[in-house]
Amino acid sequence: MTAMTTGINYGSLMHQAMRGLIRTVLEDVQRDGLPGEHHFFITFDTGHPDVEIADWLSDRYPGEMTVVMQHWFDNLEVTDDGFAVTLNFGDAPERLYIPFDAVLTFVDPSVEFGLRFESMDGEGLEDGALVPTAQPVKEIKGRAKPKEPEASETERKDAEVVSLDTFRK
Repeated sequence: MTAMTTGINYGSLMHQAMRGLIRTVLEDVQRDGLPGEHHFFITFDTGHPDVEIADWLSDRYPGEMTVVMQHWFDNLEVTDDGFAVTLNFGDAPERLYIPFDAVLTFVDPSVEFGLRFESMDGEGLEDGALVPTAQPVKEIKGRAKPKEPEASETERKDAEVVSLDTFRK
C-alpha cells in the first residue's frame, strides 16, 4: 500500500491550532468581556477577499491594518471562520468582519503573548500560505506602556490603529 501524502504537514496543523486558539479567546471575550488588563492588537490583511471593512478604511490601509480591542468595542460575534466587531473611529462606529485566515498577528501585551503568521514558500504549503512562528512576543517586554486613565465600560474611545514596527526587532 502506498502513502497518499508525502508527510505530515506540520505548518498546516499549527495554522489550524493557532487560529483555533484565537477563536477560543475571542469566544470567551464575546461571552464574558475582557478580563483584567487584557487587550488585543490584531493585525489583518485588508486585501483578503473575505474581509469586510468600510471603503475608507481599505483605502487608508491598503495592505494591512492593526486594530486594538480594549476600552470600547461592541457587538463582537465569533464564528468558525472569523469574527465581526464594531469599533469606534473618530466617533464613527464601523463594523468590521475579519476572517481568521486574514489575521497576521494577534498580540495581548498585558501578558506578553503574541502570535505572528508569516508567509512561507514550499515545504508542502501553497505559495504565500501563512504559518505561525513559534516565538513568543518578548520584544514588547521592555516597551514603556503609557498609563491610561480608567474608563467606564460605557465611555467611548476611538479605535486605535497602530504600527507593529514598534514590536519588531
